[in-house]
Amino acid sequence: MARRNAKAALRVLPVAVAAGLALAACGGGSTASDSSGGSTDAAYLADVKAQVEKYTAHTTKWDGPTSGPQAAKGKTIVYVSADQRNGGAFGVSKGVEEAAKALGWNVRVLDGQGTAAGAGSALDQAIALKPDGIVLGTVDTVQAKTQIDRANAAGITVVGWHSAPDPGPVASPKLFANITTKAEDVGKATALMAIHDSNGKAGAVLFTDSVYAIAIKKSDAMRDTLKQCGGCTVLETQDTPLSDTAARMQPLTSNLISKHGTKWTYGLGINDLYFDYSLAAARSAGKQPSGPLKFISAGDGSESAFQRIRNGQFQIGTVAEPLNLQGWECVDELNRAFGGQQWSGYTPGVHLVTKENIKFDGGPDNRYDPDNGYRDQYKKIWGVS
Repeated sequence: MARRNAKAALRVLPVAVAAGLALAACGGGSTASDSSGGSTDAAYLADVKAQVEKYTAHTTKWDGPTSGPQAAKGKTIVYVSADQRNGGAFGVSKGVEEAAKALGWNVRVLDGQGTAAGAGSALDQAIALKPDGIVLGTVDTVQAKTQIDRANAAGITVVGWHSAPDPGPVASPKLFANITTKAEDVGKATALMAIHDSNGKAGAVLFTDSVYAIAIKKSDAMRDTLKQCGGCTVLETQDTPLSDTAARMQPLTSNLISKHGTKWTYGLGINDLYFDYSLAAARSAGKQPSGPLKFISAGDGSESAFQRIRNGQFQIGTVAEPLNLQGWECVDELNRAFGGQQWSGYTPGVHLVTKENIKFDGGPDNRYDPDNGYRDQYKKIWGVS
């Protein structure tokens, strides 16, 4: 995910949300409830169902690039991860390593270990290695602007994964491409699942982190989608740092259950991490793993989330990023840059993992790894076997 400072975060939040983040400087805050004035008729719910079915479909068709430059020879790249404890950044690193091996490139992984200073130090180290390219794993373009500018000045091509809110090239600081699914679509899919599962009666608490631009886009989309459902209510939005979930989520979950009682039926988080630490509190409050309190995440499809979904332990869905595929995509974008071409324009579609479809697309390995033959497709483009 793309970090940004709290001041910038508040500029992106709508007025009602910004007012509720008075505690954000201390790392937390919440907003008041928001009842919708939307629809609950049969046609609306049928449309919601159709959209959910689209997001949960088995991914068998390759919809990415089919042409591009042949493999560049003898390249060295560095993957700079903001935090290898983050399942997303870690998963992408594995895809980068796998794709680089297919190309015969040298690759090194550096870990920022979860702090801005650590990510900055890792990026400094990467630049000092004088590689041909750098891939940023959730290292934010705003916080790392000085180093990214320095890398570009040194002739190093930089590609990001979740380093900015939107997919595609970034002008300043320059990224050849930023790889991500569309945050608005991810948030929308998460909310639609709650609407469909509740038959238009969801009482939701949203969990976001205003340090991340992409997180705010997700939670804004969740709220806006739920407002279109006449029988749904956003009880509140909790601004809770992902870095503090281990310490915060158990007491916060207990407090929310006490505050909202049976009105709270869905917890929608911008990341699976929120629900890693919520289950014990839910059980202590007498909630059953099968509901009515259910959790759905807008990313990134962690191993623990897959296990909770498979075993019916509170979480019923996650919008999982195709992390390994995106690692291959990062490498393909570097190869395009080395070959003097533009970025591919490819943005993977949103995929919602549920108990019903977890047997497909890498689910048995606790990840979303599409059954669309992407490895062979990229190898064909590169002219390697």
